[in-house]
Amino acid sequence: MGQKLKIAGWISVGVLAGALTTVSLQTVARGTLTPLPLEELQQLAAVFGMIKSDYVDPVDEKKLITDAISGMVASLDPHSQYFDKKSYKEFREGTTGRFVGVGIEISQEDGLVKVVSPIEGSPAFRAGLKPNDLITKIDDAAVKGLTLNEAVKRMRGEPNTKVVLLVFRKDENRTFPVTIVREEIKTQSVKGKVMEPGYAWVRLSQFQERSVEDFVRKIEEIYKQEPALKGMVLDLRNDPGGLLDAAVAVSAVFLPDNVTVVSTNGQLPESKFTFKAAPEFYQHRGNNDPLKRLPPALKTIPLVVLVNEGSASASEIVAGALQDHKRATIMGSQTFGKGSVQTVRPLGPDSGLKITTARYYTPSGRSIQARGIVPDVLLDETAQGNLFAALRTREADLEKHLSSGQGSEKKDEAREKARDEALKKLEDETKKSPADRKLPEYGSDKDFPLMQALNQLKGLPVLASKTQTERKEEAKDN
Repeated sequence: MGQKLKIAGWISVGVLAGALTTVSLQTVARGTLTPLPLEELQQLAAVFGMIKSDYVDPVDEKKLITDAISGMVASLDPHSQYFDKKSYKEFREGTTGRFVGVGIEISQEDGLVKVVSPIEGSPAFRAGLKPNDLITKIDDAAVKGLTLNEAVKRMRGEPNTKVVLLVFRKDENRTFPVTIVREEIKTQSVKGKVMEPGYAWVRLSQFQERSVEDFVRKIEEIYKQEPALKGMVLDLRNDPGGLLDAAVAVSAVFLPDNVTVVSTNGQLPESKFTFKAAPEFYQHRGNNDPLKRLPPALKTIPLVVLVNEGSASASEIVAGALQDHKRATIMGSQTFGKGSVQTVRPLGPDSGLKITTARYYTPSGRSIQARGIVPDVLLDETAQGNLFAALRTREADLEKHLSSGQGSEKKDEAREKARDEALKKLEDETKKSPADRKLPEYGSDKDFPLMQALNQLKGLPVLASKTQTERKEEAKDN
């Protein structure tokens, strides 16, 4: 079927760096080289020589070169990255769903490490870290000034060793230390249960190598308990993405055979590809197709997909495919907008380059990059509203983000006004007790979006958001 791209989410430190990374793993570089700008390379060599000879202290030559490479790659977009020996090893471990760390999904905000969400059951989860917490220190090192990769390295370590994180919690306006014991994180990416007779909830927290098998097993359990299923909620909230073949497989569970799930397009010939709902696009060589064990009713069962601002990458592929084929009702908040593919090429046995090579598109040809998926029904997080959605970071907020490639970008004046209003509301919210501000657990009967999704399936009235609107792609500052 041509050169199949395998897209993976990078987990490091129990970290999915901002839930932002999709990559195509390739072991060969392009066969052609472009002419080199000799004058600029001469300047680079001159600067290298001056630093070596004139700088106040001796400098390590290898570090100078690797820092220059890192800076060159980092200037492209938020997702291109140079991997040194340690980070390359961490990257390769990341897609398996097993790693040693603290168990948080992170991004960067104002030079600090921002918690996107703690991985369920991880040391960070048990220690009480929450989404939007800002990590200001790792042990005795200030985070300000560190790259995200450097912060990741400091949080990683050997099993059973301690790391102290200094955390600033915005909504409580306080800073406090948290001591976490590192351990091997074995993420459980699939949860689910029968919510009430006839209706089930299945949650995917990440798309990993074993997610498809776990997903099939969970649905088998649900059907054993409730054979006459009338509807299902597929929960992709705060799912930062992961392996593309897993996303294609999950889409194929519900879609007709052989329809388009997602396509990619970029400068390289191999980046122009279409993935379909068929075993050859998700099945690992030599393995049986796990989807064959599922009941045919899943192709037609009423389906609602829950998403929010933390739904990114592979989860946006699933939501976009099911939406375009009118197979599901998408409910929640506009998704993150991570619609680019990163190719990882080895530079040697212990280092590699992750570089953005393509955008991906929904079956109807929509670019998700910097736009995201807009739900069919916009929902707030609680019955009281979605007060702080305007403050949440999305792809379009990231410095040097890749444009959608479809149409011109506009600065959203309403967005700026909404941010100002949300900041004022946040000040009022900090006066409340922490217990009053805690969001209910996903999958509970107090999970407001889930209850609305069940109402949608049952044909009951849905309390849609009265304040949320589609957020347009914003202009970049170049």
